[in-house]
Amino acid sequence: MRILCLITALWACPLLADGPMSGADFDTYTAGKTLYFNHQGKAYGAERYLDDRRVEWSSLDGKCKQGRWFEAGKNYLCFVYEDITSPQCWQFFKTATGLQAQFKGTSGTQESEPVYEVLDSDEPLLCYGPGLGV
Repeated sequence: MRILCLITALWACPLLADGPMSGADFDTYTAGKTLYFNHQGKAYGAERYLDDRRVEWSSLDGKCKQGRWFEAGKNYLCFVYEDITSPQCWQFFKTATGLQAQFKGTSGTQESEPVYEVLDSDEPLLCYGPGLGV
């Protein structure tokens, strides 16, 4: 049993960093990048990180939302978007394979499975303008 616990502990160690990222660490890591995230093995969305803590989010449907992020509380990073004005707060962890983000629920507790970075790109998001398409 001890061997199983040790193996489990060693396997989990490289996955999570020391603790949640600060706003400064997050800004340094994400500056100028487009990050693609998965949730439970499926595509979740992508976000482009711009200057002055501005962001552009896409659920990978060609529609993009402009927003901003700010620090709140114990290393929570909160995002507000043009159509969602209530802050969406997350804790971000730098792992051996990229970022992992855990959503903070309205009760202040962690909710759902984390989302995790699967691709890092310097390319902008693909955003269709209003009224385009068939």
